[in-house]
Amino acid sequence: MSALTLQQALRQATQQLTHLSDAEPRFDAEVLLCHLLQKNPSHLIAWPDKVLNDAQKQAYTTLINRRATGEPVAYITGQREFWSLELQVTPATLIPRPETEILVEQALVHIPKEAQWQIADLGTGSGAIALAIASERPHCQLYAIDMSAEALAVAKQNAKRLNIHNINFLHSHWLDAFSTKSLNMVLSNPPYIETSDPHLCQGDVRFEPASALSSGVDGLDDIRILIASAAQTLLPNGWLMMEHGYNQAKVVMDLLRQQGYCNVEDYADYAGNDRVAAGQQSGQL
Repeated sequence: MSALTLQQALRQATQQLTHLSDAEPRFDAEVLLCHLLQKNPSHLIAWPDKVLNDAQKQAYTTLINRRATGEPVAYITGQREFWSLELQVTPATLIPRPETEILVEQALVHIPKEAQWQIADLGTGSGAIALAIASERPHCQLYAIDMSAEALAVAKQNAKRLNIHNINFLHSHWLDAFSTKSLNMVLSNPPYIETSDPHLCQGDVRFEPASALSSGVDGLDDIRILIASAAQTLLPNGWLMMEHGYNQAKVVMDLLRQQGYCNVEDYADYAGNDRVAAGQQSGQL
C-alpha cells in the first residue's frame, strides 16, 4: 500500500462521506480516525503528516465504508457523549441526542438539590437520562426501566463504568412495576414518530431500534399510556416530564390537562422547537 498521512486520510474520507445527507463529513471522518488511533482531535492537528501503517489504513477504510452506508458514527465507535458522560451505545439502544438534554435540564430545575426523590426514567435505553439525573442528584433514587433486556444490559454497564450507584434497573413495560402513588417524578423520551413517517427509512434512524422511535398512526400511542399511567403512580405534587415531536406540543399539553395535570408547561430545544412537556399532579391524594 502507498503511504497515507493523517491529513490525506481525512481528505479522502471526507470526500467519500459527502453524499450522506445527515452527515458532517469532515467531523465524522475525524471522529472515526481519532477512535481508530485512540487519540484526541488535537493529535490530528499536531501531526498531519504522520503516516498510517497498513493495518491502520485498512481499519480506517473499513470504518469509513461502514459510515458511507449510513451506519451512525455512535454505533461504529460504540460511544456517545451525553450530559458530559461518555456512554456506551449499541444497536439495541437509541442514540442519545442533544435535544434530550433539555429534558434533563428542566428536570433538574424541578428537583431540589438535596431532594431524596424516587424518579423513574421510562424507556431508558443506554441509561442517558437516568445517569445524568443520578449524577447531578446523588440523594435521589433512580429507576431505569426498559422492555429490552439488551438495552438494560448496556445501561447497567454504563452505570458501573461511570461509578454511579443510585440507580435500580428494571425490566418492565412502562410503569407496570410500580404501585400507585410511589414516585416523585417520571421522565421519558418515548417513541413519538408516526409509523408512516418516511424519515424512519432514511439516514441514521434506519439503524436504530424501531420500537424506540415510532408509536402509532399519530405518534402518540405511548405518550397517551405514559400520561394515564403516571397519573396513577405519581405522588401529590409529582411531575411527569417527557420529550415529544417538534409539532406535538399542543396536543400533548391538551392530553396532560385532560388527565388532570396542573402547571402544564412546554420547553423548546436548542433549535427553538417545542420539545419537552411537563405536568404536575395536584397536591391532594
